[in-house]
Amino acid sequence: MALSPYVQAMQELFRANTRSREFPAHGAKVHSVAWSCCGRRLASGSFDKTASVFLLEKDRLVKENNYRGHGDSVDQLCWHPSNPDLFVTASGDKTIRIWDVRTTKCIATVNTKGENINICWSPDGQTIAVGNKDDVVTFIDAKTHRSKAEEQFKFEVNEISWNNDNNMFFLTNGNGCINILYPELKPIQSINAHPSNCICIKFDPMGKYFATGSADALVSLWDVDELVCVRCFSRLDWPVRTLSFSHDGKMLASASEDHFIDIAEVETGEKLWEVQCESPTFTVAWHPKRPLLAFACDDKDGKYDSSREAGTVKLFGLP
Repeated sequence: MALSPYVQAMQELFRANTRSREFPAHGAKVHSVAWSCCGRRLASGSFDKTASVFLLEKDRLVKENNYRGHGDSVDQLCWHPSNPDLFVTASGDKTIRIWDVRTTKCIATVNTKGENINICWSPDGQTIAVGNKDDVVTFIDAKTHRSKAEEQFKFEVNEISWNNDNNMFFLTNGNGCINILYPELKPIQSINAHPSNCICIKFDPMGKYFATGSADALVSLWDVDELVCVRCFSRLDWPVRTLSFSHDGKMLASASEDHFIDIAEVETGEKLWEVQCESPTFTVAWHPKRPLLAFACDDKDGKYDSSREAGTVKLFGLP
């Protein structure tokens, strides 16, 4: 089968820039990486209780700041959807913190009821949703920093996300389902997506698809309007932990405990590339404007002590 011109161009690009570059970020493993909306900065959150922010230069990441204050692991973070200076971190210390890169200060600490494990910012920038280990999702007003609503679920909540239109709220659960809520958190419907635990969910920037990753090692691609599964990607052997669509919506990166990151062409499901890793991958994030992938693995700093975690952030696709 002939490869599409897009796939050929991307493969040429990756072949020319095939080496992943590592940048020291933390003193322990990195749980989460995310790009600011403009793509100038990359943030990382770590088991070492801090967040780091890097500036993207031509051919490298330059560490700008380290953000301290949390009393426990920073499990997930995300940027404001349209303000490139604000990001929010979710921690096991039962708080979320909003940070401003211009002042490098924490501008708000919001106390929550449990140990927080996932967080997302609504596309309109007005609400932050945070989920904890007890399967409670809290909706926080991003301006007043007060809780607007709280929902206790009777199933394991894994990842949460708004759709791009900001009118529906999705969560993936331990029974292999995708639950859709809103407005006012009324359940709209539940989709049986996978035979086992449904772990992660991402929406493509074009608003056409979303993808879910599961413990069955499959990634399924869904039509946003029809809510039907369009195709599955099955090249990984381990539970799919993390997903990211490229800025043009044409590539989907997925990763697991397999020692590679799968990059698929979205429209055909075909393998476009695989990024080699030496250990399980926790988090992947495509740059919002170019084919550059940030990721973090469970690396050990093998030179001196094989049990020490390396805490590096990696980029694939740098010139």
